[in-house]
Amino acid sequence: MPWSAKQYVAFEDERTRPARDLLAAIPTADARTVVDIGCGPGNSTELLLERFPQARVQGLDSSPDMIDAARKRLPQLQFDVADIDTWADTGPFDVIFANAVLQWLPDHPTLLPALAGKLAAGGSLAIQMPDNLNEPSHRLMREVAAQGPWAGKLAGAAGQRTQMAAADGYFSMLRPHCARVDVWRTTYHHPLADGAAGVVEWFKGSGLIPFLSPLNATEREQYLREYLAAVTEAYPALADGSVLLPFPRLFIVATR
Repeated sequence: MPWSAKQYVAFEDERTRPARDLLAAIPTADARTVVDIGCGPGNSTELLLERFPQARVQGLDSSPDMIDAARKRLPQLQFDVADIDTWADTGPFDVIFANAVLQWLPDHPTLLPALAGKLAAGGSLAIQMPDNLNEPSHRLMREVAAQGPWAGKLAGAAGQRTQMAAADGYFSMLRPHCARVDVWRTTYHHPLADGAAGVVEWFKGSGLIPFLSPLNATEREQYLREYLAAVTEAYPALADGSVLLPFPRLFIVATR
């Protein structure tokens, strides 16, 4: 089950809101070179183009499906299939935008300073990462994986997400390389009209992918049934049948 642009944009408004909040905190006023790393289907890249209409804006993502969707959405821009951890372009860039992507990459103490090193003077590295590994949604992914007949297949699934550092850890990583580092954490509460089923659909576009990809169709269906049952208990429906999904996210804006 690879990354799917169609599944991801099923909740595009909710997924784009943190990108808007991150963009609003970037102090860099005039940007000539802007790159959206982990651009997905181009929803965040579109925001960057609106904010910096005179800049050369480009995007990259490791998923060909996402890049295909981004090219269709913004055909006037350059989009490339590339892995961030081996991305060789040295810039310099006025803005490097990383919305909901670096949580999938290891070794943040090496990666983040390396990205900051690609900034021009006065440029900003803007990062947003889901900080939800300890939320019921993700704890239950791991529990269902460990308790089912697929436990062997899914032994490494949880390890595909990086254990994030605390806010002061990220500040310490970036402060020697940047004049200003701003770190904050926000918890969004997303109303999902389909209740617990909506929670499952949300994470089928992101966090569930490492758990579903190794399974065959029958196993996948069974895993999702058990996960839905567990999520239904963890996220009780409100009076109107909806669920309010708490979603904590960590934000970092480091300016060189």
